[in-house]
Formats: sequence, structure tokens, C-alpha cells
Amino acid sequence: MEAYKTFTGNVALINKDNIDTDQIIPKLFLKKVERTGFGVHLFQDWRYLDNGEENPEFELNQPQAKGASILVAGDNFGCGSSREHAPWALEDFGFKAIIAVSFADIFYNNCFKNGILPIKVSAEVQTALAAEITAAGSIEFTVDLENQKFTTAAGQECSFAVDPFRKETLLKGLDDIGWTLEHEDKISSFEDTQKNSQPWLWQ
Repeated sequence: MEAYKTFTGNVALINKDNIDTDQIIPKLFLKKVERTGFGVHLFQDWRYLDNGEENPEFELNQPQAKGASILVAGDNFGCGSSREHAPWALEDFGFKAIIAVSFADIFYNNCFKNGILPIKVSAEVQTALAAEITAAGSIEFTVDLENQKFTTAAGQECSFAVDPFRKETLLKGLDDIGWTLEHEDKISSFEDTQKNSQPWLWQ
């Protein structure tokens, strides 16, 4: 996982509430254990028509959303099943931050584990963001995790809260395994002590 840095990215708006994980990545495509290759099926049922062509009405298929790395959505994003494939698909597509009024708990935590920053904002702020994006068409935001804020193209600066531990792991580019390995020396020291004090447990 790469270290999370301040970045400026194109913004896509899907102004809907209760976007569930089965819409994010349908169960039909949950056939791999690797984290890559899911982006092509992100929002499969919304992005594509029955004949396999892109749905021109869907938000991510609009010209202004091409190459987007920031997604703005409504309330209760990522609800439904606990499949970690949902953030895998979002990350593989290119999203680095998701801004919403609220997130399903499991999805929210899975985002941090996969290099995505989920940002919670009030309903009033989300409405203002959606209005700015809609009016401008193509638009960029700057996301600054270190200072816990993002700035819109119009200069609106929005602060956000983030758990200190999750913030640290993102800034260092550590998933749970990577964070554990940061303490490898302490783990090894503990194991050595246990082996010396209770050798029968290690035979």
C-alpha cells in the first residue's frame, strides 16, 4: 500500500443515498482473491447497458468524471454485505477518497485497509459540494490528510475527523499486516522471552 499524500484530483458525483456493496461490485464478479482487476466491474449494473456498452446516462461515464480520484456520494455509502471487494474495486478504478454523509461501519474500516480515505461531512456540506460539482461540471478538489481538510475548486475548505491510528497507517502506507511488521522487533523479543521462560510450549 502506498503512503497517502496530499493530492489534487478530479471529482465524480453520484448523488444517491444507500449505495450498497452489491451495486459497487456485484457478487457475480467475486471470483478472485487478488485485489486487482475489479475496477472494470465497478458499478457494473449502472455503468453498462444490457448489450455491454457504456450507459451514457451514468455519472462515471460522463466526460467530466473521466479519471476521477475523488467520489462524492450521499448518505450510508457502502451499506449491505461486508465484502472487502467493494473498496478493492473502488481503489482499482482509481478512487483515493470518498466523501459522503455517512458510511456503513465495515465498509468504512475496509477503506482504510485498502488505501482509500473515507471522509464524513454533514448533509449541508454534502449538498453544497454536490451543487458546486453540478454547476461546474469538471472540477478538482485537493485532499490534505495530514491537516485533515479538503479544498474545493471554489475555495471552500472543509475539515474532517479521522481516527489517529487510521490516519497514521494511511500516511505511512501500512495495511494491518504492514503495521504489525512495524513491531517485528518487539514481537521477536516477546517470543524469545516466552521460549526461555516456558520452553515446553515451543517444543
